[in-house]
Amino acid sequence: MAEYSILIGGKAGEGINTAGLSIAGLFSRLGYRTYMYFDYPSLIRGGHNFAIIRASERTIGAHRTEVDILLAFDQNSIENHRERIHDRTTVVYDASQVVRGEGYGLPLDTIVKEEKAPPITKNSAMLGALARVAGIGRDVLDEVLHKSVPAKHLDSNLRVAGRGYDAVEGVFTVEPLEGPELPVLTGNEVTGLGLVHGGLESYVAYPMTPTSNILHFLANRAEDLSIKVLHPENEISVILMALGLAYAGEKAAVGTAGGGFCLMTEALSLAGSSEIPVTIVVGQRPGPSTGMPTYTAQTDLHFVLNAGQGEFPRFVVAPGDLAETYSWSATALMLSWKYQVPSIVLTDKTLAEGAYSFDIGAVTEPPDREPELWDGNGEYRRYTGTESGVSPLAFPGRKGAIVKASSYAHDEAGFTTEEANETRELQEKMLRKGKSLKEELATYPTVKTYGTRDAGKTIVCWGSEKWACIEAAERLGAQVVQPLVLAPFPVRAWKEAMIGAGDVACVENNATGQLARLLRQHDFDPGRSVLKYDGRPFAVDELEARLREVFA
Repeated sequence: MAEYSILIGGKAGEGINTAGLSIAGLFSRLGYRTYMYFDYPSLIRGGHNFAIIRASERTIGAHRTEVDILLAFDQNSIENHRERIHDRTTVVYDASQVVRGEGYGLPLDTIVKEEKAPPITKNSAMLGALARVAGIGRDVLDEVLHKSVPAKHLDSNLRVAGRGYDAVEGVFTVEPLEGPELPVLTGNEVTGLGLVHGGLESYVAYPMTPTSNILHFLANRAEDLSIKVLHPENEISVILMALGLAYAGEKAAVGTAGGGFCLMTEALSLAGSSEIPVTIVVGQRPGPSTGMPTYTAQTDLHFVLNAGQGEFPRFVVAPGDLAETYSWSATALMLSWKYQVPSIVLTDKTLAEGAYSFDIGAVTEPPDREPELWDGNGEYRRYTGTESGVSPLAFPGRKGAIVKASSYAHDEAGFTTEEANETRELQEKMLRKGKSLKEELATYPTVKTYGTRDAGKTIVCWGSEKWACIEAAERLGAQVVQPLVLAPFPVRAWKEAMIGAGDVACVENNATGQLARLLRQHDFDPGRSVLKYDGRPFAVDELEARLREVFA
């Protein structure tokens, strides 16, 4: 199977992420499926940034340790990645910065000076060198630059790329595939598109890694998507503004990470009590507190499952790739409105900021779900008791409707009460609503399986570790079971998926086995935990080695 891995490294501020996306675009142009992992410290300038771009004939969503080409803008980009270099690795480096390089040295300072080009165009020289080393034609290189570089900077980038192309020699040839050229998008971008597909009208956020780019992406395209994008002064304002919009009848979503979600928890309880729908995208990163804000983790599962005071239903979903992200982001927003509950889309840095080939044809189209609206007959009572627990909605300004919202215990009309029977009825109404949501979710693909069902070995995983597990399972002859919905937990679907599971390993990006803990709470045996908690996702070969120890 044709497959290639490229690492490009340098300092913050040198455009490593943009260069990585251009490399992904180069392989995508040739029909390959691509994945890019981006690693960077929380520095505006300096430090060591790198991106690993993997291209394959098949759909992928994880990286491998070894690389075929290393593009180094500085000495650290070689020294920090010695373990990735093997006997077939080609190294291309900036001879202006690297003093101990082996391979092709490009005098990038000289090139940009002679071409009278800005320093950032050094990335195009590296892209040109990569194309030549990989036997990719100059026409394909120029086409990718035409698509990715603004018109006012195109000419200088083309000249510098040509210098890089001519400075090296061909080492191997990347043969074009017959598959279609797919767009390369990040998880954040697809989350935004999924929310819009689900009916989003307003997106509200304060920038917080790793979900900041949802805000930037939607803001840049707000007019085309016919939505409003709002940037308040802090996360408390974010969720309160979203609740205000929803109270007025506008479908709103917010984006944040653990620290911001922490500030939102009182308003989350307000949403639960007042039955105001809101969708919250939570991008996980290491903690506690600020932790490592630009790295990845799966450490907030029980936080989002239990956040807020009191008891109220919520919907929590953890997609593992772009197709799931698109479908379930839309579904989360629609179900939030249908059942008037908070919904949480739980991602992480790996998925949120990783870039993948996006095949819209692989998306399972979510069923359309609309909220139940008041029919205008009789007296409007905001919290009317119903068999499903869901009360018909009306919004301020509707003729004949007085629309109340209360954070206190309240009666059907929304008036505060501390009377025992009314308080009990209110709580039972919310529990019925949660039960109705769970019954509907039984018709959705809440648990997915991959591989041979009777393999006798099962890998359990959630979120962005999905694709590393799928590839490792293929080598080990195991099956993969992935829960997508985590609240309300799909007990029946999980029980069916685990029939004949055999030996079980539970793979997670945390130190305490949070999914394993959730499974135990529902009386399921999670098997043996395989954990990684250094802020980085599993590489496929790394995970395979760990799993061989479990299944030995």
